[in-house]
Amino acid sequence: MTKAGGRMILGINDALSYERLVQEFPPRPIRNNQQLQAVQSRIDVLIDLERELTTDESDYLDILGTLVWDYEQTLEPIPDIYGVDLLKVLVAERGLRQKDLVPIFKAESIASDVFKGRRQLTARHIQELAEFFNVSPAAFFQLKS
Repeated sequence: MTKAGGRMILGINDALSYERLVQEFPPRPIRNNQQLQAVQSRIDVLIDLERELTTDESDYLDILGTLVWDYEQTLEPIPDIYGVDLLKVLVAERGLRQKDLVPIFKAESIASDVFKGRRQLTARHIQELAEFFNVSPAAFFQLKS
């Protein structure tokens, strides 16, 4: 453990008690993104330790994780997108055009029909799109609730 400005800083091989961890960074409900970042930074410090966490450290990490989860439940949910809607987002994010996907669809007219909802994505399309965009093929399918 080292001292910086009067504060103790967790070192790679230093084990801290639960009480000490709470003193260093008291867990509090998260109310904004700045607080979220602070908690996530503390989580990162613990996760990045080059040793197994002690029981106290694991318990403290669980509390911090619960605080993050609680905060995330208050946020507006991100809607699930899949299929052609996902394809449109991936294309827009990368600044591509439909014709950039002709090697996958084999014809610009097929790409156009897929984007307009006149044709369904085939298993081959999904596999090749997943490889092209470096995502799981499962991302193109609607999750069952």
